[in-house]
Amino acid sequence: MTTGYFTSVDDVSARLAETGYLASPAVATTVFLADRLGKPLLVEGPAGVGKTELAKAVAQVAGAELIRLQCYEGVDESRALYEWNHAKQLLRITAGRDESWDETRTDIFGEEFMLSRPLLTAIRGSDPKVLLIDEMDKADVEVEGLLLEVLSDFQVTVPELGTITATRRPFVVLTSNASRELSEALRRRCLFLHIGFPEQELERRIVRLKVPGLDEALAASVVRVVGALRAMDLRKVPSVSETVDWARTLLALGAGTLDENVVRDSLGVLLKHQDDMVKAAAKLDLDAV
Repeated sequence: MTTGYFTSVDDVSARLAETGYLASPAVATTVFLADRLGKPLLVEGPAGVGKTELAKAVAQVAGAELIRLQCYEGVDESRALYEWNHAKQLLRITAGRDESWDETRTDIFGEEFMLSRPLLTAIRGSDPKVLLIDEMDKADVEVEGLLLEVLSDFQVTVPELGTITATRRPFVVLTSNASRELSEALRRRCLFLHIGFPEQELERRIVRLKVPGLDEALAASVVRVVGALRAMDLRKVPSVSETVDWARTLLALGAGTLDENVVRDSLGVLLKHQDDMVKAAAKLDLDAV
């Protein structure tokens, strides 16, 4: 069962670009295949390279509702799948004091008393949806078990109600920063895409698109300096989002070129650790880039 949002790889590239997301050929191809095959898409890579933004862009071009499950340590079934509205159930029990327990139990475990969480919400209804399971690697291993049924058959089993099966599959994107290894069972159910730092030309195009007021030559210089920083042994190298932030900073400062003073004064936009800033200040040679 496909989601049917895209007609070709070129269609993916063109329509994502309309939202401001410039996809590499590998990204566009994998998105097209995930759409055509109806497979979840597992996207790994460093923070700030556009993994989450990819899901948002797909939802935008598809006219689909974006449903996001933000993973964190301790997220469980009640946060990911569903839980019962206990306060409402208690009111119903109180109102039906003269009823037998069997009558009351049948009522309070109906859909009216269920609180639907992202995984269940994503497979209910026939309207188009994009399910974003963000930072999967931050969730406990047990949470992956909840996903296997959803990602295999796009269905959820609720003991009190039975099996709820999707009438229209959502387009599913899982993101991971690879802080822990995901299970092979989860990986088998997905197409895999690694998004790394873009080539200089693509990053220059991204900067020009996101910061249209920036001079072409300065945009190229920004990308070259960021590339030089990424080549250093830093605790946290600049992401694409930080490249864009730096470009906006330079525009706000009215900088026409990159000189040592401008770079030194604005380096905190790119680097987030003092020892990285000291190392960069000592090693960065603007004449060489």
